[in-house]
Amino acid sequence: MLRLRHFLHCILLTIMLAGCVVYEPVPTPTTRPASFDRSWNAAILAAQDVGIHVSMTDKNAGQIFGQRNTASVTINLLQQADGSLRVKFDVKNLSPQDQGLGDRFSAAYDRRMGR
Repeated sequence: MLRLRHFLHCILLTIMLAGCVVYEPVPTPTTRPASFDRSWNAAILAAQDVGIHVSMTDKNAGQIFGQRNTASVTINLLQQADGSLRVKFDVKNLSPQDQGLGDRFSAAYDRRMGR
C-alpha cells in the first residue's frame, strides 16, 4: 500500500511539473529617436566634412546656414510628430563642381550618426 501511495505521489508530481512552462524572453529591438543635440552636432560636423563653411546657426529654430563655393546651403532639423528628427538639406546656386553635395552631406551625416 505504501509503495502504491508513493508511486501515485510521483505520478501526480510529474503531471503537475509538466504544466509548468518557462518561456525565454524575446529580445525586442528599440527604435529610440536620436536626440536633438546629437543630430545637431552631427549635422554641423557633416557640413564641415563636405566643405561647407558654416556661417550662422540658430539652434532653437534648428537651422544651419553655410556656403560652399557659390552655393548657399540651409540645413533644417525638423521635429516630427512621432518624436523623430528629419534633417532637410537645401542648396541654391549650385555650381557644376558641387553636383552631388546633398548626397555627400547625407552620407557624412549618416557616418556621424553611426549608421
